[in-house]
Amino acid sequence: MERLRQDDPSHVGPYVVLARLDADSAERTVPERRYLGRTADGERTVLVCVPRVGADPSRWAVEAEGARRLSVPGFLGIAEVGGTAGFPYYGAPYTPALPLPAVLAAYGGPLPEDTVRRLGAALAQALAAAHAQGVTHAGLSPAAVLVTPGGPLLTCVGAVRAAAPDGVPRAGLPGLDPGCLAVEEASGGRPGPLGDVFALGAVLAYASTGHTVPEQSELPPGLRRLVGSCLSSDPAVRPQSAREVLRELVSPAGGAGGAHPQAGEAYPPAGTVLDHTAVPLPGRVVAALAAQSAALLAAELPAPQQPFASPQKVH
Repeated sequence: MERLRQDDPSHVGPYVVLARLDADSAERTVPERRYLGRTADGERTVLVCVPRVGADPSRWAVEAEGARRLSVPGFLGIAEVGGTAGFPYYGAPYTPALPLPAVLAAYGGPLPEDTVRRLGAALAQALAAAHAQGVTHAGLSPAAVLVTPGGPLLTCVGAVRAAAPDGVPRAGLPGLDPGCLAVEEASGGRPGPLGDVFALGAVLAYASTGHTVPEQSELPPGLRRLVGSCLSSDPAVRPQSAREVLRELVSPAGGAGGAHPQAGEAYPPAGTVLDHTAVPLPGRVVAALAAQSAALLAAELPAPQQPFASPQKVH
């Protein structure tokens, strides 16, 4: 939860803007402007998002509306898309949430390997559910991961498409982390599930090292092979599905728990026998989430301005 700046809106739709979600240091790789807001009557608190300055608002609104229509476990549930053609927004019910970069800042550095594995398993499970519905996230990055007490939520769906003026993704687009853009997408290819697998590898690398393009030696030994294969420039070398990444992350050898199948047995389908959405968080991260919730609860709405009264004429 960050202080508002002079260039931030005071209102978005029916909501009074109280604070920014993202720190200034993360702004370069956040594909939209994200705020915490409240209705004027104080009844509802929301996460409300608007396009980046300079972005195409109509293209952004198309992706926001597409995300609103999704029903994918592990994706942020968007309650409304509104605004005008020049200033659209979307809103979601507030729950205490920290973007992944803020999680590392609260923890004081890269996360423990077990936490990274559990976080990655939850994200892989969400992506597998989306891909099963024919949905590509096309915007996964550290900033797109919101860590909540109930598990991570994926946001910024379609950011790769929305950032491109002509709808064709490429490297160097504002708001996109270049380390999360697969080679085939950076060269103008259509986003697909294997691009999501690449971006998931970059998120795992970030959670483990603090950046999305690490040296192999920086990664925990237990994650080097998996992350390295996810980040391959050749899509054929990557894990061929998010479910495959999930299986690697929850194997006993990886330490994230779960029953490893014996020879001839099949893995249980993700999200049935095993549910990987719950991610135990380090105490410092829990404290940061609690501090955000307390600060937002204490935030006061601006006093309504009184209409200017002209002085009465005295006879």
